[in-house]
Amino acid sequence: MDDLRERIARSLRREREANGLSVSELARRAGVSKATVSQLESGGVGPSVETLWALGDALGIPFATLVEEHMTAPRLIRADAHAGVPSAAAPYVATLLSASPPGARRDIYLIQAEPGEPRRSLPHHRGTTEHVVLVSGEALLGPADAPERMHPGDYLSYPGDAPHVFEALSTGTSAVLISELR
Repeated sequence: MDDLRERIARSLRREREANGLSVSELARRAGVSKATVSQLESGGVGPSVETLWALGDALGIPFATLVEEHMTAPRLIRADAHAGVPSAAAPYVATLLSASPPGARRDIYLIQAEPGEPRRSLPHHRGTTEHVVLVSGEALLGPADAPERMHPGDYLSYPGDAPHVFEALSTGTSAVLISELR
């Protein structure tokens, strides 16, 4: 997790400075406190999924830009070594498996969720589509106004630029989520 915090700290500072924003202005645009942005840039705290999405939206970049480790060699992520970002509002962890390379616009995540409060997502960038394959457990997910009950092996595609939800209905629920921006 420390490696992830350091990566987020470097990426957040780089992207904020590239956009010519002060810590205060980025915090205002993202709707988070100035202290939160400062602590994230120093690597002092681990962010929630909600905070990273808000910061990415405020910077005009995908969530993945803040967490992706750039590598050129083959990349294996063992199931017991995931360094995911937890939700602040739900028992939900998103682990970026692959960010979209330059010129392409897709990110791949492993989602791990437990029953409890649903993970409610605000609309992402216009033109975003999310593709989900449920790997284990059972979940209610998709558009906030019409989620689908999913079982292992089920696939669902839905607009990610509209409110959407992921609610685990059984313990050990996991899914692969591909976020695509057109």
